[in-house]
Amino acid sequence: MQKNGLEYSNISPTEWFLLHQFLYDLKKINSNCLSVYYQYGKEKEIISLLKERKRTPQFEKIESIIEKKIKDLYKNHSSAGKFAKTFCIFGWLKNEKVKINHIGTSKKLPFIYMASKKPYTKPFRDVLKTNFEVLLVVIDQKSARIQKFNGSQLVQEIKIKIHLQGRHKKGGQSQGRFLRARQTKIHVFFKKVANKVKLMGSNSELILLGGIGSAKTEFFDYLDTEMIKKCRFVENLNSSTSLDDIHKKLIYHLYQYRKKYVSEIIEKYENLVKEGLTAKRNDIIFKALEKGAVDTLIVSADYHTNFQFKKIIKMLEMAQHTSAKIEFATSPKIIKKLHIDNSVLAILRYRFNS
Repeated sequence: MQKNGLEYSNISPTEWFLLHQFLYDLKKINSNCLSVYYQYGKEKEIISLLKERKRTPQFEKIESIIEKKIKDLYKNHSSAGKFAKTFCIFGWLKNEKVKINHIGTSKKLPFIYMASKKPYTKPFRDVLKTNFEVLLVVIDQKSARIQKFNGSQLVQEIKIKIHLQGRHKKGGQSQGRFLRARQTKIHVFFKKVANKVKLMGSNSELILLGGIGSAKTEFFDYLDTEMIKKCRFVENLNSSTSLDDIHKKLIYHLYQYRKKYVSEIIEKYENLVKEGLTAKRNDIIFKALEKGAVDTLIVSADYHTNFQFKKIIKMLEMAQHTSAKIEFATSPKIIKKLHIDNSVLAILRYRFNS
């Protein structure tokens, strides 16, 4: 959908909320976990992959239960969501028994088969933007509401108010003195709110600033440099904005934030090409991962359509085990660039001679 010429994510706020709650539950898992993502209709490919890879007896036990779940979902895929395009299954052991949890999403997520120390949820964080921290500030000249969101979950909220006389009354102090006193009150109020924003937003990726009238633009000047970098003005945001509309605005601005972030990584890659600190061929990247030479692996979120997906699956797991950063790209422009190079690019920690 579009509003004021701006395109929003095609995931609904309701689904976004449900996915975030699912991820919140996964955080409670504190054991080795097998994470599997695949698209409906690709069941044979993922089952083939499960059978090909040799795992420890523990993981093989989990794999057999996940394989059964994949077959069940194929027969009754609506059980994971009426419009599910991607299925996500997580399996782990608890008291020697296999536990699994699954969900379907209307978004296309990367093809993943990952064995790791905890559930691998980065595709959700990158593609669905469900796990970022955002500060929402609604302000006028005499009141402010500051809300901290982690994904869709409201985790902290404070309200600040002052008494501010609207008009100068006849008699008493002069008009000039009245206006100066009023402005001083506003100044002290804005400083107090700015201090709260700095305290609450220290770990936030974004600060969304809204409100009626010119107060939000006046308040902007009270933010420090770090806060200004994170700040985005939001139209049609006030104290009566519904939670559903707040979620829409959160989703939109998180997508814009993520788009800019990945573009900066691609720009960094292009700047490092001349220094020999990049790789674009899959075979070279694979060898660099074996040596622990990869700093960042940049992967197309659509790579599962590529015939080399099994090799890329291995790359992802190797990157995870060598602490290399993994970034999934969803921008059509960036994906087109990645497809030229078999869906993967790498930024290296040091020069690597293949």
